Parts: sequence; structure tokens; C-alpha cells
Amino acid sequence: MPSPLAIWIWLCAYLNCAGWTLSALHELNAGGYAVALTLGLGALLVFQKKSGASLLPKICATKLRHRFCKPFPLAFLILATMAFLGGAIYAPTNYDALSYRLPRVLHWLAAEQWHWIHTVFPRLNQRCCGIEWISAPILALLKTDRPLFLINFISFLFLPGLVFSVFTRLGVRARVAWHWMWLVPTGYCFLLQAASIGNDLFGAVFVLAALDFALRAKTSGSARDFFTAILAAALMTSAKPSNLPLMLPWAIAILPSLKLFSRWPLRTVIVCVIAFAASFAPTALLNLHYCGDWTGLKAETGITAPMPIFLAGVNVFLLGIQNFDPPIFPFANWWQEFFTHHLPTALATRLDQTMEVGLRSFGLDTMQIEEHAGLGFGICTLLLVSLIATRLARPEISRWRPTVWLQAVRWSPIVGLLVLLTQSRYAAISREITPYYALLLPLFLARPGQAWLVRQRWWRRSALLVFIFAAGLLLLSPARPLFPVQMLLNNPAVTMRVKSVYAVYQNRNDAFAPVRAALPPDLKILGLFTYDDPETSLWRPFGSVRVEHITPADTLADLQQRNIQYVLLNDEKLQNAFKISAETWRQKMNAQIAAKIKLNLRAAVGSVEWIVFKLPDVKAGSPNLP
Repeated sequence: MPSPLAIWIWLCAYLNCAGWTLSALHELNAGGYAVALTLGLGALLVFQKKSGASLLPKICATKLRHRFCKPFPLAFLILATMAFLGGAIYAPTNYDALSYRLPRVLHWLAAEQWHWIHTVFPRLNQRCCGIEWISAPILALLKTDRPLFLINFISFLFLPGLVFSVFTRLGVRARVAWHWMWLVPTGYCFLLQAASIGNDLFGAVFVLAALDFALRAKTSGSARDFFTAILAAALMTSAKPSNLPLMLPWAIAILPSLKLFSRWPLRTVIVCVIAFAASFAPTALLNLHYCGDWTGLKAETGITAPMPIFLAGVNVFLLGIQNFDPPIFPFANWWQEFFTHHLPTALATRLDQTMEVGLRSFGLDTMQIEEHAGLGFGICTLLLVSLIATRLARPEISRWRPTVWLQAVRWSPIVGLLVLLTQSRYAAISREITPYYALLLPLFLARPGQAWLVRQRWWRRSALLVFIFAAGLLLLSPARPLFPVQMLLNNPAVTMRVKSVYAVYQNRNDAFAPVRAALPPDLKILGLFTYDDPETSLWRPFGSVRVEHITPADTLADLQQRNIQYVLLNDEKLQNAFKISAETWRQKMNAQIAAKIKLNLRAAVGSVEWIVFKLPDVKAGSPNLP
């Protein structure tokens, strides 16, 4: 019987292939997906009939009840339930998803094919398509983004089993792996994305699965494990390009199983073709064609010459402060002001030249949020305490020694991490390396003394505190608070900063609703100049309106040819890109101001004015924009 994890991997690979195939056929729409899903279901039923395998796992209620009576599994179950409730109650609010991952899918569906989108916002084009192709059939068939959180929630449920399997295969004692299989998912980067539509947790599961099935294939020699390992490795690259260095541990793990290729040459070739389509490879080829760089980084602005040693040093410091940042940090403003005023000018200038804008303050969040969260204070503190305790206790040293091959698998994630740290320029590095954390932990947990430690009462009580901190974070999370948040917003004793953060998250999913209300109800096409704004809101209800991006090179004639009569833009972003004010642009385009609306899209920025312009009809003339 194929495991639920194997079915999930094959399903995600199939949806990636279906997306590219339907796009090539110009049938990327609800009808095309209905046919693709029907064909996939038919193939699954044929497989079930020929193999006699059951596709649904057998559930033993008694076994489950016995398992979840224990404190650690029960704590995980409570956290998973809380995460699910948050996803079911609240609409998705992940900023990156709303600003470019969902909009790019909506652009493709509107055109009924993948295409290089006409825009000044490069992330709409050059980012991986892994989670997008899983989201596309839901958006096409259901016309809503509410169920999308289930993609990450399903991934989250696979974490405990994957952690236990990978840890034990890498030499961690079963007793130790059993305790940590429930603790690792409480990492804030995993937990806060369990009901989110971010793509870090999504990729982390494929990283673990690729290594797990590769290690399984070495001992089982089965086609299922070998082929599933190949597909999982492909999917982990399609989730995020920052996962590419983790191909090294997978390659070492799969090396002893390469002899299986000669046993099933034709099937292996077919699986490799599917893996190619489900990987980062198609996006890399398209990036190479459209922007001359397979990574797509040339399309991003502000990229300077590489400084690997400097980048690695800054990123290591960021990892330290971000992962030991408490769940609630009331001194965040003081911390930021300290670095703003005391950082040496030369260092600040170098940071501005090489890293993401605003990183010079080394800012920390007042409360952990999914956009920035790493493994987190709870897990990192417990791990540090565990290492110190086992060092001081000096328990009996194990006589077991791992093989050279196993040591290579263990240490290779460190090599992959160092590669990433020398290249990454983003402030949220602790979130970016989410898929790396679980592969790094066996290096510490396989050390002698850990099996003795997890039997100590004080350690177990400390671990339960980690669960309590995690539950509190879910309870208070601005994205999905599990309490009557309106009471907080109406309370005069609560600071305006806290009210602003919760209010922004509450409105983020449909942040542009006031703009839609100011537009004609029968409008079919809206022109938009944007760079990193939650554009998804402008498409609502999905299928009713189409958003077309405008760029500095567009003239009035270009916009009229695309049937764009209304344009939405922000004066500040217009000046940054066009080097002219909104009023100058209005005069050059002979446009009229239809509405001005103030929107609070980011709590750190505050309210910003957006302007709706009405362009003249085609017969009124077409002055060019310089």
C-alpha cells in the first residue's frame, strides 16, 4: 500500500506536470483542469485495480487513542487543531502570496496559459512555480482562495512521521527521535505556516521526504521508494530555489541506489521526465530565455557584486538574533533604534549596498509572525540547554560509529547551508532556511547522552513549556488570532501600534476592497502599476475582472490598445519608477482623477494614498508618455 506521503508527492508532481501541459495547450482553465483531474483519478483507479493496493490508509481508532493520550503527541494534536481552526476561520494573509504568488496564477488563468507577465515586478515571473501549480486548480474550479491553507496543513501533518524516520536513519536514537518528532513542528516557521499559504513549510516537507525515501531505497531496493525519492527531490527545488543546495545530501543518500536504474530503465526515464517538469528546471530555462539568467536574479533591482564572506557573516548574526528572538519582544523598538544610531557608518553603507533595503537596523518583531519566523526561541533554547546538559552530565559514550557514507549525509546539509548563507541578501534569512532546520538537528541529537536526557523529568517539563509558548503564539497570532480580536481593537488601553498590526492583518486578504467599490461595477480590465502590493484583492471575485500591469515604457496608445480605461497607481511608487509625479503622469496621459483612496497595506508604513485615473477614449487621441 502506498503511504499517504507517497500519494501526496505523486499528486503534487502530477499537478505540476498538468499545469505546464495545459498551459502549452492553451487550456489552463476550469475545463482543462476538470479533464486533467478526471484522467488522473482514472489512472489511479487503474493502478489500484492492477496492484490490488488500498489507496486509503487503515485507521485504528484504538491505536490513535493510545498514542494521543501521551503528553507530547497530545500537545501536537492540540497545536494542529488550533492551526486548522485559524486557517478555517480566517482568509489567507501571507503577504508574498497575495502580492505575487496568487496574482501570477490569476494572470495565467486569465490568459489560459503560462506567460511572461508584462510588469515591473519581477517576482511575478522569475520565481518557482511549485506551490502555484498546486493552487491553480483550486482557484480555477472553486474561484476562491479560502481552501488553499489545506496545502500547508496537510504538509504540516506529515512532519512528525518524517522527522522520526529521517532522524533514526541518520543515527538518532529512537527514544530521542520520538520526543523530537513532536517538538520540531512547534518551530515557529513550521507552526505559523501550518494554516498559511506561504511556501517555506511546503518545501521543507519535500526536503525531508526526498532524503527519507532515498535512505529507504538503499535498504528496500523498491521501485516505489526510488521513484518517489526522485520526485520529492524535484518538488523541493520547485518550491524554492534556495532549496537547491539541499540536493547535495539527497544526491549522497541516493548514490547507493543508482544501480536500480538498470533494473527499470524505461520507468526510470519516464519518472525523470516527470521530475524535470515538476522541478525548478522549466522556470530556470524560462528565466534564461527572458532575462538572461537562470536564477532570475538579474531581473531584481539593486543586485551588486557578490561578497560571500561578508554575506555569510551578516547572515550568521541574523540567524542568531532571529532564532532566539522571544515570541513576544516588547523591546523591539529600542533594539532597532540602538542599531540605527550606533552602527558604524561604513558598515551601514556596506549593508545598504549588498543586503535588502532596511536591514541595517537588524530589526526584530514585537511578536513572531510567519513572514519572518525561524525555528524560534522555544526549540533553539531547549536544544542549547540539551547540549549543555549532556556535556556536563558525561553519560556513557555509545560504541556505535556511523559509516563514512552516513557521516557524509549528516554533514552535507551544513555545506548546503553555507552556500546559501554566502548568497542570500534577504532580511528574513531565518524563515528562508526553514527546509534546512530539520536536516541540521541530527548532528546534535545523535550525540551521546541525548537518550539519557529525554528520560529526565526536568527536561520533559521544559519541553512542555515549548508547547505552551507555541500555543500562546497561535492564540495571539495577528494573522489568525484565536480570540475575539475586535475586543482588543476597541480597547482604549491597547496601544495604537498593536491595533494597527491586527487591523492590517484582518483586512489584508481584501486590502483593495475600497478601490473596487470606487470602480464601475461592470469594469472588466483594470490597469495597475504596482511593486510588491497585495494585488490579489483587485481580482475579486475571481473571474470577474482582469488586472493588467502597466510599465514605464507604456504609452496611452498601448493602454488603449489593451482596452485599459481605468488605472490604479500610487504616487510614491510612480515617482520611483517613472521619475515623475502622479500629476505630471495625469497631464501627459490626458487622464482624469476618478478617485483617491487611502489604504493601510503594511503596518510599518501606515496609510498611503492610491489614485484611480480614467483614461480618455480612443477617439480622444493618444499622447505618448516620455
